[in-house]
Amino acid sequence: MARIRQVNSKAAATASTDDSEPEEENLELTEEEQWRIVNETGVLKQFAAPHSQKPPDETEEALPLAEEIFNATLFVIPILVHWQYGKRPTYTALADRMLPGVPILSIFIFYTTRYKRFRWMQSLFFLLSLAVGPRLIWLINMASWRVVMKQCPPLATIWVYTVVQLDLGPAVLSLAIIGGWLWCSGMKLVL
Repeated sequence: MARIRQVNSKAAATASTDDSEPEEENLELTEEEQWRIVNETGVLKQFAAPHSQKPPDETEEALPLAEEIFNATLFVIPILVHWQYGKRPTYTALADRMLPGVPILSIFIFYTTRYKRFRWMQSLFFLLSLAVGPRLIWLINMASWRVVMKQCPPLATIWVYTVVQLDLGPAVLSLAIIGGWLWCSGMKLVL
């Protein structure tokens, strides 16, 4: 080991006394060549890989179509349940009431569930909640009982659905705005 150091020190001494410029130019690399060598060796990729991971929202994979349909069905079924006023509906009455609404409701729920993480869909839910909530409250307080029986169930369903689909922050903000409007207008939620 000592011998190798002596040989290296002698070589360094002769190199320092020899002022040959061509050897120094060969030892110097341009910045472009240095980056090329670093990129070819892959050293940066080993250290940059853990830090370059995408946030969890971007790495989420899209659900398969079958799962999206299943999720939409889970929302459609409770909305279509029809057992009001203590009467048991007949299958004919259920079919007459639900068949026209099921296709459009299913498409609406399917696409709003699919795109609920997008900012534009959250904005749509927020605005829809702000429009439907006060309308429902106004109907309960000011409209006749016939109008209430016709318009309130669909409005309540849409309002609950939009608040459920909203992220927590916009949902709370929406309910706070509607609560402020309710307090300022002097209306009540109790029938």
